[in-house]
Amino acid sequence: MKDFLDLACERYSVRKYSDREIEDEKLEKILKAAQVAPTGNNFQPQRVFVIKSEEGLEKIRNFTPYCFGAPIVLLICYDKSVSWKTVDGHDAGLDDAVIATTQMMLEAYDLGIGSVWVRGYDKRVLDELFDLPENMVTVALLPIGYPSEKSRPSPLHSRNVSMEEMVDYL
Repeated sequence: MKDFLDLACERYSVRKYSDREIEDEKLEKILKAAQVAPTGNNFQPQRVFVIKSEEGLEKIRNFTPYCFGAPIVLLICYDKSVSWKTVDGHDAGLDDAVIATTQMMLEAYDLGIGSVWVRGYDKRVLDELFDLPENMVTVALLPIGYPSEKSRPSPLHSRNVSMEEMVDYL
């Protein structure tokens, strides 16, 4: 693994994928990154649906244009019947699924596999499309695959707010 900060800075949202298949052992490592992600009270409500069948990919590609031809799309959810609820009523399942998704993105990049976080869709339609049970809350789609030779980071990729704007010491 690279230095973590280098890895985090270099990773970018891939919007052009090659036809190259993702090896099973690499997919397993990406999924392992979600499994070991920290979760509220270690309740582990994150759930990942791997969409790679022709039927599943056709469904998702007809549903949203934001899969960019990736050979696999991960549907990240959390099980609200399992997730930890904080004292103030916050459902930590969303936080847990977000952390798991971030870890998968970084593990994928470390393996030479690109990804892009997608949330530009109507989750009610997505839930119905894949007949998800009521306790399953969709959080994101994560198309993954080897970047095409034409894949480049967005011009906005390295634009960050200043540390002074982001950080405050109390």
